[in-house]
Parts: sequence; structure tokens; C-alpha cells
Amino acid sequence: MHFSISEAQRLVARLGDNIATGIVGQTDLVDGLLLALLANGHALIEGVPGLAKTRSVNLLARACQGSFHRVQFTPDLLPADIVGTEIYNPSSSSFETKTGPVFANFVLADEINRAAPKVQSALLEAMQERQVTIGETTFPLPQPFFVFATQNPVEQEGTYPLPEAQVDRFLMKLIVRYPARDQERKIVRMVINETELPNLKQLVDGADILALQAAAREIFVEDKILDYATNLTGATREPGHYGLDLDAMIQLGASPRASIALVLVGRARALMAGRDAVLPDDIKAAAHDVLRHRILMTYHADAEGITSDQVIDRLLEAVKVP
Repeated sequence: MHFSISEAQRLVARLGDNIATGIVGQTDLVDGLLLALLANGHALIEGVPGLAKTRSVNLLARACQGSFHRVQFTPDLLPADIVGTEIYNPSSSSFETKTGPVFANFVLADEINRAAPKVQSALLEAMQERQVTIGETTFPLPQPFFVFATQNPVEQEGTYPLPEAQVDRFLMKLIVRYPARDQERKIVRMVINETELPNLKQLVDGADILALQAAAREIFVEDKILDYATNLTGATREPGHYGLDLDAMIQLGASPRASIALVLVGRARALMAGRDAVLPDDIKAAAHDVLRHRILMTYHADAEGITSDQVIDRLLEAVKVP
């Protein structure tokens, strides 16, 4: 199966419209989920409780034909509860493998930062290699495979910050904010009148998603776009090279994985816009979602209330646009 750019654009637009029938507002969140779908990446979704984070992922899975598993992360969760384990069968005097909920096309890790770090790390191999090792056997995960994780802000009580190694494996970190007053009124009206989530039209299956991802990979990327992406990432590590005095704010800059993610999301944005080439604006639009979780701020920055988003704003102003 092969989609032209125009065919892929129309299908993604229909998919977004389909999801929007079950959610009010949150267009940035829905677009972020679709970008992750096209770029074949995972997404971390952060926001206070009650902002439709879980609902949005659930609606995306309902709009796609594929398996969906939701895992509620809690302090007593064990790694085997996610990836699976080997169970001894007395009748056959042998061990049998019982796979966990990670074996699905769409995995929702709900409130991921409420589980202990060793449980969070159980997803590392699955997210990076798209495989899971149980005992001495390695099992491939279904294709396509996505992890959409929700979390409350780390300053909330009873949460564990995600380790840097795992955070870096999320293609994007999406921030969900409070809805506008008129949107909140519509949300209340929708929820009080429904008994369950709407049954959305299943517009795409696994093969369609893989074909959409292939269409995104065909988007042309000029060398100057690659330079712009790598310069933005490099500025997080060497801000002084770009005339920025941020050494007291940035403890650790973004890895080369961030440059790759900028281009992948840039391609996905170009596809959603129906273009056959990535523009600098695509990279700029992706910068906050791609970089905010990959920049480790210093204690001084935290004490001053300076966020990684504010640092990214300054990077975008300083790095020359091709």
C-alpha cells in the first residue's frame, strides 16, 4: 500500500476530525498524537488530572484498528506486570511465558510517574528496540507500536520523576493546559450526557499507519534544514556559541536523538500540511515539544522559576533560520 502526499494528508485530517468528535478543544494535543503516529514515535503527555489526557489516547486507539492496552501505574506495580513473566506449569514441568500488556499496538501508560523507577525502566527496551526480553527469550512487539504515557507534574505528591534515559526515548513531550471557559462548558455538557466513550469510525488499520509513516519518510529534507535542526540541538549544549549566557540555567543539553526527532516531527508536520518538503517553520513549530523534556535545568533555574520552554524561546531567537 502506498499513499501519495495528498492522500495521506486527507486521511490524517479525517482521522483528526474523527477524534475531535469525542473531545472538546485540545487541538494541540490531538495534533501531537497524530504527529507521533506519523513519525513512529512515543509521546509523553503532562498535565494536571482531568484534562482529557487518557481520553484523547483512548479515542485515537478507537479510531484505529489495532490492539489497545491501558496500564494504570501505581507504586506497587512490578516490571513483570508490564512486560510479562515466566510461569511454571506443573503439568508439563516447564516454564511458560505469559506476555504482559505491553504487547499491543497502542499502550497507554497512565500516570507513569506514580510507579517506582524500576517499573518505569521496564519500558526502555520496548520503546527503543520495539522488543521485550522475558527470561532468556526476546519477543518482537506488534507493528506498529506506540507508547503514550500520561503524567502529572512532578511536583505533585506521590510521584517519581522519570529517569533521563527514559524521557529521551519519548519523541515528544506534550503539555496539556486548562481549556477556555466556553470549551469547559461544552466539556461538561458532553460528559454529563454520555454513558461511555463514542464509537468512532475505524478509519485506519496497522497497514495504513505503516503506509502513512512511509509517506512521511518520503518528505524531502534539505541540508540547510538538517543544519538548522542540529544547530538548535547544539545550542542546548553550547549556548555561548550562539551568544547566549545560559550556562547557569542548563545542566545538560539535548542529545543527537533530539536532532533526529526534530526532523522526524518536521516531516510529519509537512505531511499534515500537504507539502513535499520540510520548511524551517516545521522545525520551529516542533522545537518545544521535542526539546522541552531533553533539557535538564539547573537548580538555580528551578529556583528562579525559569522553564525549559523559556530557554527554547531564547534558542529560537538566537539560532539563525535558513
